[in-house]
Amino acid sequence: MGLLSLKDLSPQIKQYLVITGNYWAFTLTDGALRMLVVLYFHQLGYGPLNIAMLFLFYEIFGVITNLVGGWLGARLGLNKTMNIGLAMQIIALAMLAVPAEMLTVIYVMCAQALSGIAKDLNKMSAKSSIKLLVPEGAEGKLYQWVAILTGSKNTLKGVGFFLGGLLLTLLEFKGAIILMASLLGIVWILSLIALKEDLGKAKSKPKFTDIFSKSSAINTLSAARLFLFGARDVWFVVALPVFLAVTFNWDHWWVGGFMASWVIGYGIVQSFAPYFTGKKQGKVPTGKGAFLWASYLTLIPAAIALALHFDFFIHASIIVGLLIFGAVFAINSSLHSYLIVSYAGSDGVSLDVGFYYMANAMGRLVGTVLSGWIYQEYGLEACLWVSSLFLAIASLLSLRLKQ
Repeated sequence: MGLLSLKDLSPQIKQYLVITGNYWAFTLTDGALRMLVVLYFHQLGYGPLNIAMLFLFYEIFGVITNLVGGWLGARLGLNKTMNIGLAMQIIALAMLAVPAEMLTVIYVMCAQALSGIAKDLNKMSAKSSIKLLVPEGAEGKLYQWVAILTGSKNTLKGVGFFLGGLLLTLLEFKGAIILMASLLGIVWILSLIALKEDLGKAKSKPKFTDIFSKSSAINTLSAARLFLFGARDVWFVVALPVFLAVTFNWDHWWVGGFMASWVIGYGIVQSFAPYFTGKKQGKVPTGKGAFLWASYLTLIPAAIALALHFDFFIHASIIVGLLIFGAVFAINSSLHSYLIVSYAGSDGVSLDVGFYYMANAMGRLVGTVLSGWIYQEYGLEACLWVSSLFLAIASLLSLRLKQ
């Protein structure tokens, strides 16, 4: 049998493919923008805490957007939330294409706020769509589809990190921003033409109070997600890029390339996560799996911190430790992403998914701020110990999930 042509696909799947394509295009610009901002403002002489503060509104508005965006998606349909997100990212990029003297901390924070809203509208739209495409009871297929979408997104985000370092070297900050805004503008125009179905629109109009989940399983999983992503970002977002630039004396190209390679590898592992967690035996993740994988992950930042403390092959410990952390974290993230889509209700699915990714954004917010502050005051070793503590909390919370 040959591959199906686009004509053979149902209208709903065609719409989902367009949403996924939009999500991928957005993810490239989001990853590149993050690396551009970290490296460019470090180059201008900003300290780690000030760089972290540039992302403060990005993460705060991500929290708000996931709550309100899930409600909007259920009322308006995911096509509209996707297009609004793309438009807001273009505006955010355009705001940064100004003379360097205008790029004050507050101004960049406002541009990042728009970018944070845009990113989470896109993610919520794409993740919510999967629930509507897989038949009831086909949990194995659901897990596989979630893993592929999540993994491919993170692989492209890694490519975006690489592009950020490359574009900063070749075009400088303003040129890189203008190029990305132009390309995303083309994607947005195509999206306005192609997205026509009200995918994900709830049958009954949900009340605004419905944004707060009432499911204990979703609440527990959301809390675990908060600490899981806080544990990653507390050393990955600001502390690690600055550490690589200052301590290892790496230039933009090397920092961007290494971070990109890490996220690309992380995304590939996510895509294959079902094969590491029992798919061959016909198993899908449970609360026990979430506890075990989070427990394994807890040990890794602690081991890297000990290596730093005892000055044990620092370069090798950071690089090898980061690669192992990325692989195990990828499995944790993919497993969580499956569980939320599985637990979510089919009607108005974006309400539950939005609530869960609100917790995800809250974890990133806490991790980002702590990453800058703890690194500035106490160094990378302290960031790693906090990461290990957060992971221990995430694993204990997972014990409350269905085993």
